Amino acid sequence: MPICPGLRESISYTTRPPREGEVDGRDYFFVTPEEFERRKIAGDFLEWAVVHKDQCYGTSRAQVRAALREGQDIVLEIDCQGAEQVRREWKDAVLVFVAPPTWAELVRRLRGRDTESDAEVQKRVSSAFREIGELCRYDYLIVNESSRESATELAAIVVAERQRMSRTDCGEIRDRLLAEGRAGLEETRT
Repeated sequence: MPICPGLRESISYTTRPPREGEVDGRDYFFVTPEEFERRKIAGDFLEWAVVHKDQCYGTSRAQVRAALREGQDIVLEIDCQGAEQVRREWKDAVLVFVAPPTWAELVRRLRGRDTESDAEVQKRVSSAFREIGELCRYDYLIVNESSRESATELAAIVVAERQRMSRTDCGEIRDRLLAEGRAGLEETRT
């Protein structure tokens, strides 16, 4: 069950190899560096970046547009480089930084996954250090104490953003309510 109706998570493209249990097209679209470069040059990506010094990740522009056309909100799980690209293209994008509760917990979680070598973990720790320096540039912050709590907080942000005046047809609602109110006031006067 989704955390919030009408919310979809994008599936990124990556040049890194799949981890055990990951499925192409469900977790990521796993592509060769050559395929990634072809898509990048063709403008297929809304955002893309070289992450952890040697792996490419990107978000399909068509996937995002399709979700938005269907009236859905879409979550992109991207790094700071990608977030900046999205913000430049879509000024009304909402950026949410998900931070670890402590530095020690971040390192524990990375090591506890047991999916990367020590050198890979060190790359990810270095990337996290750089990215945490950017968190104040985001619209919202979620401190990831637990997955369930973080998902609830993300759903609350999505619901609140849907109600933002710039995203609603507030003029239509105002005009309808005022018209109904005028009619109601007239009735009470007679």
